[in-house]
Amino acid sequence: MMSAKLSPARAILAAFLLFLVTGPLWLPEFHVTLLNYIGLYGLVALGLVLLTGVGGLTSFGQAAFVGLGAYTTAYLTTAYGVSPWLTLLAGLGLTLAFALCLGFITLRLSGHFLPLGTIAWGISLYFLFGNLEWLGGHTGMTGIPAVSLFGLELKDSRSFFYLIWVVLLGAMLATRNLLDSREGRAIRALKGGTVMAEAMGVNTARSKIVIFTVAALYACVSGWLYAHLQRFVNPTPFSINQGVEFLFMAVIGGVAHVWGAVVGAGLITVLKQWLQDLLPELLGQSGNFEVIVFGLMMIFVLHRARNGLWPAIARLVPAQKQERHAVAAAEPLPRRQMPAAGTVLLQAEGVTKRFGGLVANKDMALTVQAGEVMALIGPNGAGKSTMFNCISGVNPPSEGRISFLGQPVAGLEARDIARLGLSRTFQHVRLLSGMTVLENVAIGAHLRGRHNYLAAGLRLERAEEARLLAEAARQIERVGLAEHMFDAAGSLALGKQRIVEIARALAADPCLLLLDEPAAGLRYLEKQALAELLRKLRGEGMGILLVEHDMDFVMGLADRVVVMEFGEKLAEGLPEEIQKNPAVLEAYLGGVE
Repeated sequence: MMSAKLSPARAILAAFLLFLVTGPLWLPEFHVTLLNYIGLYGLVALGLVLLTGVGGLTSFGQAAFVGLGAYTTAYLTTAYGVSPWLTLLAGLGLTLAFALCLGFITLRLSGHFLPLGTIAWGISLYFLFGNLEWLGGHTGMTGIPAVSLFGLELKDSRSFFYLIWVVLLGAMLATRNLLDSREGRAIRALKGGTVMAEAMGVNTARSKIVIFTVAALYACVSGWLYAHLQRFVNPTPFSINQGVEFLFMAVIGGVAHVWGAVVGAGLITVLKQWLQDLLPELLGQSGNFEVIVFGLMMIFVLHRARNGLWPAIARLVPAQKQERHAVAAAEPLPRRQMPAAGTVLLQAEGVTKRFGGLVANKDMALTVQAGEVMALIGPNGAGKSTMFNCISGVNPPSEGRISFLGQPVAGLEARDIARLGLSRTFQHVRLLSGMTVLENVAIGAHLRGRHNYLAAGLRLERAEEARLLAEAARQIERVGLAEHMFDAAGSLALGKQRIVEIARALAADPCLLLLDEPAAGLRYLEKQALAELLRKLRGEGMGILLVEHDMDFVMGLADRVVVMEFGEKLAEGLPEEIQKNPAVLEAYLGGVE
């Protein structure tokens, strides 16, 4: 029987797990204690990987959530004799309530206001812990009981070691599962901007709240473990300084990588201990000089390794050659029933869009029917993309009526309009450059999945995930990019990136497709292939609204053409009529001569 050969990465992982299993049996007590703290801090940093590294939301206040978990179990076990395991549930419930309340307020902020908001509530909770006498004030609380597991009391650091690391490894596995799912792609889309994600049907506000809450719950569990390891709590470990240190750990380790949380926590914890011993000997006086070193180290890492240390460490492991296999076959997703040819899909009347004193669209009107290609043309700055944004819900109109399949949609969220069967591409390509073409296109199928974050973390949605990826692969093959399916989207030429956007829009199974300059950057043969694809989609009953500057492409494809100038409709008609219209020739096509 042939023995399976472990890859270098799997061999290193196996060695690491073996070290964790056997370490407490032979390591000195000091090193076991150090590893315990690395595990506790790694759990908080893992939440920041999800929140900051993947979701793009910076938080300095995670130490306050650690304090919530610690103080909840400290108070309930000492004052009322509640079982530590029940206090864990109580702490999670309290943290969930706090996280939802703070999240709904804080996550509405953007830019530098968001991290400032997290600093504000981080400081507030810290002083709350210290000023409540029934929580021991700044002196703290003692007498926290040990945790019992299967009748065994975990009284010392060696026995507690296994509980900490099992919890951390379980959280890491759940986080990896979550990121490798439909909901994980929605979370990763947050960092690339919410406009594209919302247009693909992602509820970005919900995704932000979820990762904020999950990061808070990780911190709460860390606080619960900390309280029962120390058997004593006071406010000092939950200050804003510790919150900054947690963020240091995540950034230095690799803020977008699950294993970066462990690397960062390990490096900072060990380095801090080493510097606390070394610096007083070198400088001849005691003080928090290690903070200065951490600051300099952070500046160095941000300059030299912006993605943290984990990617550099991962590159040292010999890469195993991976054959690119086709996406696993899966049962097709349900298809939308296409409206009959000639059915009015989209009707816009009197659409006006103002940006302060600037009128970008004025009294615009157009219709798009099932089974036709409608082209929207005009000079640069005519307001075509603004009209697209009004139709798709990205920027609702200031005035006017827009109906889709007979339902008023002006003022609806982009994701709600997408759910009705409208999908789009963008004038400026909006892809997640670090993700593969397959993953980018699968975002388009987001609304066709149903499983939630919990199912993703527990890996209970594999059948649905296989169907979503199979649908994405089908659309990639449909647009002629099968050979790039597993390439990073950012590595493709601009023209091919536009085709990826079309595949992503098609993965949503729309009945109306809005294409904003899809032929820009394409070569002649690629434009021909795109035109053939759009004709095929038209033949299947799909309506297509097209913005394009290539007049040969437009006139050879469109059934009807609307011309815009200065935000208003200049002309509408068949392609041959538009080509002969004197006003159009004067404004856009070069004049009558």
